[in-house]
Amino acid sequence: MIRPAPPTGPRRRRRAEEGDLEVFVADEQDRHPVDIARWEALARNVLGAEGVFGDAELALLFIDEAAMAELNQRFMGHEGPTDVLSFPIDDDEILIGRSPDGSTSGPDRDPPSEVPLLLGDVVICPSVAARNAPSHAGNYDDEVALLIVHGILHVLGMDHAEVDEEAAMQARERDLLARFHEGTAS
Repeated sequence: MIRPAPPTGPRRRRRAEEGDLEVFVADEQDRHPVDIARWEALARNVLGAEGVFGDAELALLFIDEAAMAELNQRFMGHEGPTDVLSFPIDDDEILIGRSPDGSTSGPDRDPPSEVPLLLGDVVICPSVAARNAPSHAGNYDDEVALLIVHGILHVLGMDHAEVDEEAAMQARERDLLARFHEGTAS
């Protein structure tokens, strides 16, 4: 189940000693170009800068307006599509339950020794991003980059509900974009 970001403070970051950081990117829309390799690299760089290493997973999904409107209504209670939604897996404890082979954990089964840290999902609607870009980040690529960074920071526990939180989050976004995104807006 995907859940919207909780309005709490930054999450405690955990590092896996071994393993690889996985960023899964899926483009499930066809109205706007999505450079999967570019956005995966940006996500990896942001996660690394935020202290996420090792065996961890993040999903970055690009969806159409109808799908985004459905998610926005279901999880946020708002009508229509939005530009980005973040769905952190906000429990720091790894819960062992049903595994892909159909069995469950129990007294006769040992829990897996290496379970990846599941960070969550960042869902972006390129159509809304393209519409918002001229009055926000300047152009489509800069807007998508901002949404990726913004979404990842939400997954990691940052918020902008309060004025001081908003200022801190925006400053972090600017820093990460300056380091990892070559903007094309003038």
